[in-house]
Amino acid sequence: MDLSGAYTAIVTPFDENGELDEEGLRQNIRFQIREGIDGIVPVGTTGESPTLSPEEHERVIDITVDEVRGRVKVIAGTGSNNTKEAIRYTRHAKEAGADAVLLISPYYNKPTQEGLYQHYKKIAQEVDIPQIIYNVPSRTGRNIEAETTLRLSKIKNIVGVKEASCNLEQIMRILKNAPRDFSVLSGEDSWTYSILSLGGIGVISVASNVAPRGVSEMVHKYLDGDVSGSRELHYKYLDLFKVIFVETNPGPIKAAMKMMGMAAGRPRLPLVEPSPESMKKIQSVLEKLDLLR
Repeated sequence: MDLSGAYTAIVTPFDENGELDEEGLRQNIRFQIREGIDGIVPVGTTGESPTLSPEEHERVIDITVDEVRGRVKVIAGTGSNNTKEAIRYTRHAKEAGADAVLLISPYYNKPTQEGLYQHYKKIAQEVDIPQIIYNVPSRTGRNIEAETTLRLSKIKNIVGVKEASCNLEQIMRILKNAPRDFSVLSGEDSWTYSILSLGGIGVISVASNVAPRGVSEMVHKYLDGDVSGSRELHYKYLDLFKVIFVETNPGPIKAAMKMMGMAAGRPRLPLVEPSPESMKKIQSVLEKLDLLR
């Protein structure tokens, strides 16, 4: 499966009552496609999967597949720290028509490396759909070590990893030793250019919720051989890449989207909107990039 390109880890918008804003989600997806993104990733961390009910989780995937209508890829977030639940979500995503799934590593219960391997192996055995493992130890409390990722890369339908460990030595070991058809995607916007330079092929991005064209152009310029053009865009958007993590994601990116008149709403508790000081920082960056409408 060709995973090269830029994919948006899309937010789950809520209305004033804190309920799923289905039309807002559809509007955001249409905006992404118009702006040239390669794919949509619903119900990941940015999509607030931990606070969605199982019914909402599956509904967001259904809406995304329906709205996309095959125009770009859909990589559905189906991870859980409960292997049986992850299998349920993964099976639903396949039945809904998703192209692939993204599986965050189990959080809180902190499995060993063998436990991580058996978790992913079991899901791959149970559901025949391309699967991308997601390593973000800052959120899960457990790193997927390079050796574990390399073991998993030998399983037929485990096709890639979204790396957000910010450990370049680990990422290099994966890129050097994994099968050629195993993809490494950046999971941190500010690290995308560096990962591309090492042999990665794209990004699952938070920043592209508000700047899909810029993020996509940065990735594709690099992949097309325009390294200097890609580097220029990296530095152009670097302040955005940083400010959207000034507080816990997805609070800042939702605030940025609201400033731009997009559907977002507040994050669900226990997350809250950014502080007034952080709001000023976000607005300042959006103004400098001429993203406010």
